[in-house]
Amino acid sequence: MTDQQDSPKPLDSETVAAYLRLHPEFFIDHEELIPELRIPHQSGNAVSLVERQVKLLRERNIEMRHRLGQLMDVARDNDRLFDKTRRLVLDLLDAGSLEEVVGVVEDSLRHEFQVPFVGLILFSDNKLPVGRSVSSAEAHQQVGGLLSGGKTICGVLRPHELEFLFGKEDAAQVGSAAVVSLNHQGLHGILAIGSADPQHYKSSLGTLFLSYIAEVLARVVPGFSTPLRSVR
Repeated sequence: MTDQQDSPKPLDSETVAAYLRLHPEFFIDHEELIPELRIPHQSGNAVSLVERQVKLLRERNIEMRHRLGQLMDVARDNDRLFDKTRRLVLDLLDAGSLEEVVGVVEDSLRHEFQVPFVGLILFSDNKLPVGRSVSSAEAHQQVGGLLSGGKTICGVLRPHELEFLFGKEDAAQVGSAAVVSLNHQGLHGILAIGSADPQHYKSSLGTLFLSYIAEVLARVVPGFSTPLRSVR
């Protein structure tokens, strides 16, 4: 009777796991046990704890290197994007006419930024001698929903919006677009970029450069377009 009471209770896995969590130094004091531990593997063979730890560390290292590589790629892309934006902004500041302003923006977006579809529309009560221009009333009638808020709007636009921004010929090829108004002490125009991929501009992520360009344009354009009247 006494022998049965004194005999130790069998340990279950949860008890062992709880003990090891409370005593993480256990295997430091009992290193001789590590080589004897075996962990079942998918192949059906048992591997030692050390081998298992090495495998896990190797897999984790590969995953971390992959993530680091992705971060480095993003950083390099951002550096290139910043440099292109900087050059464009400087060219806009150096422009001596409205024609130069329009040419700098369209050429840079198409060739430097590799944007296949670009739409720059200025608002004016009189037709401007360069680029595309419409009255503010017409713009609000066609794309009024894209002009409010002052933020970049991204996604799949409606057919009549695409036709207004990119022209009838290109509209059918645009799958998604990013649109921002030229707004500084009044509304002076709208800038749009498009892609054939419907998922390319699914969010405003990655279009921060477009907002910067629009902010500069909104300050530069009024200085050259005297017929242009801002809309408050």
